[in-house]
Formats: sequence, structure tokens, C-alpha cells
Amino acid sequence: MKGEKNLEVLLKSMKPKHNVGEFVFCTTENLEQLNLSQVIMTFKEEESVTIILEKEVADKLNLNYSFIASWITLTVHSALEAVGLTAAFSNALSENDISCNVVAAYYHDHIFVDKKDSKRALQVLTNLATTCD
Repeated sequence: MKGEKNLEVLLKSMKPKHNVGEFVFCTTENLEQLNLSQVIMTFKEEESVTIILEKEVADKLNLNYSFIASWITLTVHSALEAVGLTAAFSNALSENDISCNVVAAYYHDHIFVDKKDSKRALQVLTNLATTCD
């Protein structure tokens, strides 16, 4: 199944979903210490491997983090080559003073916002979807 490319369709049907839990960004040099089924995302950077996982798991592994996030998934299947979706929702969040960290995966875009901003972020994203006619 191919992902959607049309920006208007993407915005109208993005249906943001809050994933329950607290999530953190950490770094590690040793992926072998991790049960990869507990990791949300890994990304190999020049300096280290960044991982996103539940705060509770990071605490058990004594991993350092500085940001506790809520995780919102845009449930529309967006094409990786779609143009404008990230710009549209990040701009809407920015206009409401909400920082976002975005992960684009094969099927969906995932947005990590400060835990304290999760309800407002969901409202901003829902409003964006309903006002793009």
C-alpha cells in the first residue's frame, strides 16, 4: 500500500493519536545491553547511537536523559516523499510555543513533545486537520 502524497488529504486525515506513556531520548555506545523490543527507535549518529524508549526502561538501565516527552502518532499513512506535512504541523505547533521532535517512519509520522504540552499539542494538531478546507 502506497502512502498519501497530497498535502490537503494528509492534513485532513492525519488523526493524531496519543501513545500512552513517558518517553525519553538517550544515547548509548552499547546496543547489546538493550532488549531491542523495548526500544522505540534507534538512530546511529557520528557521536553515538540515539535511542528513544519509555522512561521507565531508561531508568531501569540507568540511562541519562534531559527531556521527558509525550508521543503523538499521525495515523495517516504518509508517503516518505510527501512534501509539506512536517512543515505544516511543526509550524502550527511552533505558533503555539510547542517544541516538537519528529520521527518519520515508513507508515506514519511520530511527534515527540514535552510532556507538559501533550494536551495542547493534540488540540493544535486536531484543529489543523479540521481547518484545512
